[in-house]
Amino acid sequence: MPLSPMLCDADQSQLVVVDIQPRLLEAMPEAERERMLATTTMLIQAAAALNVPVQVTEQYPEGLGATCEEIAAVLPPGVTPLSKTGFSCTCAAPFRQALAAASRSQIILTGQEAHVCVLQTAFALQGPYQVFLVEDAVCSRRPEHKIYALERMRQAGVVVVSGESVLFEWLRDAKHPRFKELARLIR
Repeated sequence: MPLSPMLCDADQSQLVVVDIQPRLLEAMPEAERERMLATTTMLIQAAAALNVPVQVTEQYPEGLGATCEEIAAVLPPGVTPLSKTGFSCTCAAPFRQALAAASRSQIILTGQEAHVCVLQTAFALQGPYQVFLVEDAVCSRRPEHKIYALERMRQAGVVVVSGESVLFEWLRDAKHPRFKELARLIR
């Protein structure tokens, strides 16, 4: 039976981690920050195990710092964060090239801030890609900014999902050879 186009498919997905950097993290509400870090870390580890390409960006790293230690520590070998100054990740040619080279149709989107860089990236990627926004892996300094960004993206056709949904959609079946190993990531 064919897969629903509304489900994340590990063979068609790319995980995009937007601007999880120390100076931005400091400004996030603590609970939201911790939730975003935990979910994003889980998704990076699952992506690595399932051969899902991972793209990481850094907004003006000279001023906001490099990717935070929690995220950098779990990046798959060979993944190097891409520097940018435009708010949409698509403003950076190396980012666009990396997505195209992976040749996958789904973008699983995480990062900060939901109402700025994440939103602009989601809108720029709509069309050539199917965009899935991981609601528990994004945050904004002000909670209402995240709420309005999620609502706006939903209205534009971005699929809003949870990190656990992505993981289990990637796995598809409890008989998947990596199910037990990856299911532990959410406990």
